[in-house]
Amino acid sequence: MFGLGWMEIGALIVIALLVFGPDKLPQAASQAGKTLRNLRRMANNARDDLRSGLGPEFANFDPSDLNPRNFVRKHLLDDLEDDWNDNNKPRELEPATTAPYSPEPVDELSYGEIPPYDSEAT
Repeated sequence: MFGLGWMEIGALIVIALLVFGPDKLPQAASQAGKTLRNLRRMANNARDDLRSGLGPEFANFDPSDLNPRNFVRKHLLDDLEDDWNDNNKPRELEPATTAPYSPEPVDELSYGEIPPYDSEAT
């Protein structure tokens, strides 16, 4: 839960007991739960209002898409993963219509010879 181990959770419980006391701790936990529910409800209402205000064109709008990492993953990488994982289509090999590439032979430099210099190159 939130990357916390049993030792950290135990330490948080002990600190909560020291701060609130054993008789006020249930009230504080109840109030924290209500506050969390209210925040979640407000966020959901804001998201729904945004979707209804944008109109039917943005029915699939998700506010998490505004995060650049999620945007790139959804719009760029998902297509690549679909292509890589597409095992339903049989792969057909195209016949070779051209000759294979063969580089031109390069003359070797003799000992002490200076290689050609291109003044227009960077």
